[in-house]
Amino acid sequence: MTSTRILIVDDHGSLRKSMADYLRRQEGVEEVREAANGVEALKALHEGRFDILVTDIVMPMMDGYMLLEEIRRQQIVPQPRIIVASALGRDDFITRAIELGAQFYMVKPFEPEHLLGHIRELADGSGSLLPMARTPAPVHVQSLDERLGSLFLTIGIPAHIKGYQYLRHGIKLVIEQPDMINRITKELYPTIAKHFGTSASKVERAIRHAIEVAWNRGRVETLNRAFGCRVCTPEDKPTNGEFIAMLADKLSLERSA
Repeated sequence: MTSTRILIVDDHGSLRKSMADYLRRQEGVEEVREAANGVEALKALHEGRFDILVTDIVMPMMDGYMLLEEIRRQQIVPQPRIIVASALGRDDFITRAIELGAQFYMVKPFEPEHLLGHIRELADGSGSLLPMARTPAPVHVQSLDERLGSLFLTIGIPAHIKGYQYLRHGIKLVIEQPDMINRITKELYPTIAKHFGTSASKVERAIRHAIEVAWNRGRVETLNRAFGCRVCTPEDKPTNGEFIAMLADKLSLERSA
């Protein structure tokens, strides 16, 4: 591996820095640049050439999937070889990353030596036929926020839009107070609006937009697989209340299982 330029994309500052510092000390690494999200990463890719891109999935502003989609859409040349490094180890997340061009998928936590090994394989041109690498990880029970993030990624709601945050907060409220779903306009929207310092009408519109984004991305079948049954169709888009109730009920059942 000679003169390799690497871009590390992760919103976890200390983890990103530790990976970057380790790689900077390695022979053959010419440059390691850091970015906290997909927006910063795209800017870096337009400003310079990188051989390897290491990116997380769940990030603010622009998540990892959107970053990979934009790299493909904008036809960035030269396109870096891609390693996805995420705490989300579900098969559908891995499949999606591979479909978007990732050569390796690493499940956090992992040793930096493992990351370096995959970088060397890609830099030397020997990793093109290895679609993913999964390193052992300790058993981890996802928090409610992590589970919500996983579901939103599954159905294609990007983390940078306002509806993402409003939906997440609203679903958590309904899980804690189930009857609030019956007072969505009089209580749920105003409560979300107060938390974020906005208006109830803006909350309603942003949530509606988030659902429309998901349906326009065609991820409905992925959502059905997540629920284990057919709960939605591309032609039958749920209302805000139906969508919030559906996810809140699923997550409540998982918590009580």
